[in-house]
Amino acid sequence: MGHTYTNLLYHVAFSTKDRVPIIEDSWARRLHQYMAGIARKEFIKALAIGGTADHVHGLLVLPATVCIAEAMRKWKSLSSKWVNETLPQAPRFAWQNGYGAFTVSHSNISKVAGYIEAQAEHHKRMTFQEEFIGLLERHGIEYDLRYVWD
Repeated sequence: MGHTYTNLLYHVAFSTKDRVPIIEDSWARRLHQYMAGIARKEFIKALAIGGTADHVHGLLVLPATVCIAEAMRKWKSLSSKWVNETLPQAPRFAWQNGYGAFTVSHSNISKVAGYIEAQAEHHKRMTFQEEFIGLLERHGIEYDLRYVWD
């Protein structure tokens, strides 16, 4: 086969440093738009971005040449830099060290995108910590609760 064909879809989730609810409604949409721009420039694109005051989710399409660890490093560092430079009135902004990344099949794109876009409604029923542990368990990822949060 002469060509490489991929459709690498990832549902990613990570919180603000110490899960502090620092992302304000007044600028959350701008942050998500900026993160979409980073995805277009650095990877391929973000199909959905959403979250609440203490975390963000994304549905990313990555090329075969970009590993998920490098994508997350860039996405988090460039977006936190943007917040700190663009919104100097906001408290010092940082993301948690880690992240969750879960592969998504093409047939589940609309379901996962809907889930990400409905974060505000979803979090009326559960915390990010409960949600994240649920994601780890649904995806069969072993974890030690002592080391999940930084």
